[in-house]
Amino acid sequence: MALLQTVNLTKRFGDFRAVNSVNFTVNQGEFLSLVGSNGAGKTTLVNLISAQLWPDTGQVLFEGRDITQATVFQRIRAGIARSFQLVNLFDRLTVLDNVSLAIFSREGKARNLATLAEGDREVRTEAMDVLGLFGLDTKRRLLAGGLAQGERKLLDVAVAYALRPKILFLDEPTSGVGTRDKAQIMDTISAVVRAGTVTAVVIEHDMDIVFKYSDRIVVMHEGAFLADGLPAEIRVNKEVATVLLGAAVPG
Repeated sequence: MALLQTVNLTKRFGDFRAVNSVNFTVNQGEFLSLVGSNGAGKTTLVNLISAQLWPDTGQVLFEGRDITQATVFQRIRAGIARSFQLVNLFDRLTVLDNVSLAIFSREGKARNLATLAEGDREVRTEAMDVLGLFGLDTKRRLLAGGLAQGERKLLDVAVAYALRPKILFLDEPTSGVGTRDKAQIMDTISAVVRAGTVTAVVIEHDMDIVFKYSDRIVVMHEGAFLADGLPAEIRVNKEVATVLLGAAVPG
């Protein structure tokens, strides 16, 4: 079942069409990878879906409802959340308080930032449950700024997950980390998705990761969709290989 759709979505920057009449569908419960070379339009598309940018033309539909004019906050409340390529954390707050803050924000509660988790037992319990899912519960008292890069990436995803999204967009969740950390991050995210709690759309450049974890892969090129299919189909697509690698793979 389609959870999210875009209809002829277009975004121009001057004469440049960053997103060119894109029709995009994300099905409920899938792990989808969005790939393409730099400048292909991937992040711009996600920015349009998450209301970081406004489209010139086209629509965004979520659960069959037109949300094209909805604000960032309204889309979060509807069930759309995202993480960013550059981690966006409160480095002077603890790991626990970073997740608690997301929960307070989701619930519309106001609290003293110095006592976020300690002042609300229900929020603390939920925040600890989220941290447990992402393997960060033992780091709860550490300042976010003191975490290793791989842990920071996981915490950033955990904060977005704490908003209780129905669909979670992850922009380069493994960028800037080593091979071992990449596997840990993706194993953790995949386990959460496979548990049936959230649908995930991942922007990723590491094709080994893309082929290993994806249910479906969408390839963008010059603001439009070049290919959309199962990993096995994308792997043998010569046009995709030419665009991503610069040369067609041998037959």
